[in-house]
Amino acid sequence: MSAIGSLSFSQKLSHITAEATRLFQHCHIHSRTPSTSLCRDYEQWLRLNRHTLPSSILNSNLDQLNRAVTNATRILKMHPNIALNIARIPKNLPFVSHRTLFSNSNTNRFVNLRRISRLEQEANASPTDPLKQSILYKEWLRSNNPQAVINRFENGSFTHNEEAWQYYIAALAQTGKSEAVLPRILQKLEESGGKALGTEGSPAVTKEIIQQVIASRQGAGSRAITSVANGTGNKSNPIYVVVEEARKYMFWKALRWVGVTITYAFCILTILSLALENSGLLKTTSSQTEYEPVTQSTGKFEDVQGVDEAKQELEEIVEFLKNPHRFTELGGKLPKGILLTGPPGTGKTMLARAVAGEANVPFFFMSGSEFDEMYVGVGARRVRELFAAARAKAPSIVFIDEIDAIGSKRNPKDQSYMKQTLNQLLVDLDGFSQTEGVIFIAATNFPELLDKALVRPGRFDRLVNVPLPDVRGRIEILKHHMKKIQVAKEVDVSVVARGTPGFSGADLANLVNQAAIQASRENSKEVNLRHLEYSKDKIIMGAERKSAVLTEENKRLTAYHEGGHALVAYYTPGAMPLHKATIMPRGSALGMTVQLPEMDKDSFTKKEFIAQIDVCMGGRVAEELIFGQDNVTSGASSDIMKATDVAKRMVRYYGMSEKVGPVNHDDDDMQLLSAQTKQLIESEILSLIETSEKRAKQILIEHREELDRLANALVEYETLDYQEIMDVLAGKPISRPK
Repeated sequence: MSAIGSLSFSQKLSHITAEATRLFQHCHIHSRTPSTSLCRDYEQWLRLNRHTLPSSILNSNLDQLNRAVTNATRILKMHPNIALNIARIPKNLPFVSHRTLFSNSNTNRFVNLRRISRLEQEANASPTDPLKQSILYKEWLRSNNPQAVINRFENGSFTHNEEAWQYYIAALAQTGKSEAVLPRILQKLEESGGKALGTEGSPAVTKEIIQQVIASRQGAGSRAITSVANGTGNKSNPIYVVVEEARKYMFWKALRWVGVTITYAFCILTILSLALENSGLLKTTSSQTEYEPVTQSTGKFEDVQGVDEAKQELEEIVEFLKNPHRFTELGGKLPKGILLTGPPGTGKTMLARAVAGEANVPFFFMSGSEFDEMYVGVGARRVRELFAAARAKAPSIVFIDEIDAIGSKRNPKDQSYMKQTLNQLLVDLDGFSQTEGVIFIAATNFPELLDKALVRPGRFDRLVNVPLPDVRGRIEILKHHMKKIQVAKEVDVSVVARGTPGFSGADLANLVNQAAIQASRENSKEVNLRHLEYSKDKIIMGAERKSAVLTEENKRLTAYHEGGHALVAYYTPGAMPLHKATIMPRGSALGMTVQLPEMDKDSFTKKEFIAQIDVCMGGRVAEELIFGQDNVTSGASSDIMKATDVAKRMVRYYGMSEKVGPVNHDDDDMQLLSAQTKQLIESEILSLIETSEKRAKQILIEHREELDRLANALVEYETLDYQEIMDVLAGKPISRPK
């Protein structure tokens, strides 16, 4: 093939086709590499003549030439170990046809070849222009001809810039000469101080090669470059790759990993806990620790005061537990269950403990909220184990406080697991007999919320109401708690009991405790009535606002206001007895006048209602009488509200108006009444209030001097009790320090 250049084009074409076919057949039959010199001659002729052949001849003989080059290409692809680059050239040569149905790619590839030839001529004409050299290198790499880039760069006859150097490094990597890449990069780094890397606009392949080379220098030397360039690795020469991820991606990746780990851990722990709960592995330990009787002091009936009727109901339970044969010999059966109802703090739990203490039997105590947890079936299992433990220690008492937590009315829309605890409780209440010796006691503040199946006879045979104590009960409770503290002998417990209507046993215990604390603060040796009054006022109205800034004019106006209430209450028939008056701010009130009934009252007469309205209007009338109508303050707003409410109830509900008559008009009826009837009701309410205002004004006018003395004493002492008020009205001095 050395003399191939002297042949005509037709002869050259025939010769190329024949040689390519022969080479292909030879390699295919004998499975060995064709002659290296022959391939080199073929490559040399192809390089020398691809730019000089006329385009017309190329186009006319395109198919024949394409077949010849394709055959040669297949040979070289089958044997990549041939140290030639011609295997890479045909893929992008213009006369290699990639036929499509509607494209004319052959002509475009020929134009690309002409463009490379033109760029090479321009680069040869300007050897000192690095930009033209870089453009030529770029096109050669794009045409998959890296060997041309290496040869030209290493020639040394051309000027190069940074971009050309990067194309040269990429060409070395593509041709498999990776052993030459690392020295070139290190040399460049030493010359430029590392600034040559990552140049803007550099090819992506070059950047990747440079990063891999740096990683190989830090890790495993030049072996990584060889592996990366060849695309393969082995056990003795592995590929070392360093991947640097963005911080944001690494953060979200770590966060996702933590979230997945927590989720899996939660699921595993949940499954394990459910398995342990249902397997019974922890059942023995749970029963021994959770369902043992209460060992602390349960109490006695003498510790429960003010609820005598409820105590009598429970005394029968104690008798049965002490002497069950007394009831069973005659065929009698004691109730299975007892339900204690009433407001909070009235002593329901204390009564249940007292029953166990008096009978000296084991006492099992649980709260309704302790049964159900997040796991399905736990509540029902605990109910079974509770009653099983009680039967094992019979006779015994099972007490469930706040049973409404598990015994509320069932709803058909509720899930089945929500009803399991209540259903199990119903089964266990039916499961033991009255003679078995287990008494079930429950307590609740809301009996109306309990399921009807739970409170029916046979489960709860007795419903014991534990109400708030009356005045006699409060006296007993106060005396019981005062036994534990040092109390002055002159303390009248009935005065404190009269001033605490609506207090429960827990409230009274708190009152006594706070009085003892206040006495300790004052370094007193004993608790007196003043300490108890202080504690009561603090509970009812809040702490004293001693830091409130009040002018003398405001104190004087408040003193006359409270003095008006006190005088009208003292001189009005049917009014409750005075207890004390004060101008010390407490809560939202600037002062108050306290009246205490002799005993707790459940009903009031018309005379007493009218007296309440008179007392309410006394404060406003005193302001108007002393300071004038234009100086009446808003401090009487609560008094007017209370007076209006009493008058409204008298007219609309209690039938205490002669004009309206003994009828009841609630809020719903008021919308149906005629305009005349509504006007009549409103006029009667207004008439009652105006009449009371006139009576209060008449009392204060008649006792003006006493009003002045009482107001001055309030300004001076701030708080006056009943005896001190009487001394002031009689003109006597007050015998205590200010």
